[in-house]
Amino acid sequence: MNDSSWGAPQGAGYRAAPEMGAAPAGPAYDVHEAQQTRPMPNVPDVPDAGRDVEADAVGRDRRNGDAAHVGGPLFRDEMPQEPMSTPLPSPPQKKRAGRDLRAAIGVGVGLGAVIVASLFFVKAIFVGVIALAVVVGLWELTSRLREQKGINAPLVPLAVGGAAMVVAGYARGAEGAWVAMALTALAVLIWRMTEPPEGYLKDVTAGVFAAFYVPFLATFVAMMLTSDDGPWRVLTFLVLTVVSDTGAYAVGWRFGTHKLAPRISPGKTREGLLGAVSFAMVAGALCMEFLIDGGSWWQGLLLGLAVAVSATLGDLGESMIKRDLGIKDMGTLLPGHGGIMDRLDSLLPTAPVVWLLLVLFVGSG
Repeated sequence: MNDSSWGAPQGAGYRAAPEMGAAPAGPAYDVHEAQQTRPMPNVPDVPDAGRDVEADAVGRDRRNGDAAHVGGPLFRDEMPQEPMSTPLPSPPQKKRAGRDLRAAIGVGVGLGAVIVASLFFVKAIFVGVIALAVVVGLWELTSRLREQKGINAPLVPLAVGGAAMVVAGYARGAEGAWVAMALTALAVLIWRMTEPPEGYLKDVTAGVFAAFYVPFLATFVAMMLTSDDGPWRVLTFLVLTVVSDTGAYAVGWRFGTHKLAPRISPGKTREGLLGAVSFAMVAGALCMEFLIDGGSWWQGLLLGLAVAVSATLGDLGESMIKRDLGIKDMGTLLPGHGGIMDRLDSLLPTAPVVWLLLVLFVGSG
């Protein structure tokens, strides 16, 4: 610190304390008296040499923990250091999808082509596609139950009974589906008796639940197919469910801020649900007006609304199951989608809803 730093500061209202024996500068002193003022000695850098009284006092105060000096400037004209600038927040990251969209789109298009081809050319082949999806879905569900919870739901009676349930629903309608469901549940109870009794109740309970959740609900798709315009009814069911899921994903990903059910599925938002309802209602009005014999656009609006709600509830239902099991996907058979059950989650509970509403709107013929 040099002598010039002890001159009068530029800030207004500042008064430096005069040193002992020094005449303060001001109008009461002439130039000659001002020149007789003793200059302030420099503070040496070596701590042992020539400390002035003020430096010693500050040192004693700091050693004694005096709050008036600790952390403060050593000299009165010493300027405090500028605080460190707060780093600017990083720009928000762009939302990214959680799955491989290319693989998901490719698999979806491939499955759609197989389904549509079998649906409009040979109905029996489409029934076989439903039965195959049911068997694979049961295998995924029972495998995850065994791996994560130690629940051994018997797969053999479930697979045989599930495939028979789909065929019975196509051949005999609702009556055939209920009879096949009852026989499948009975087969599960008997099959599990061949093993030790420990865990019998939880195993058969899981087996009956699996029989209802996968093949019985899928049977309503086969029952739709039995009508004269059956392929168009099934196509309407598939289109509305896919459009609902697509609308929920697109709107939720772009505008979603309010969580719909954070404890069950944190990714779903209320905005996404509104997107699902809007997309499905528009698609429903178009499908009922142009694809279904005797259908009307206003019926399509109601149908689309019901599909959006049931598809969302079905998705949340399987999310609840997967959270209980502690897994993300039911399987890995479909790249970008997970397993078969990860694609059936919204379709299964929607099938009976669409079947019932179409019967009420245009009949079962």
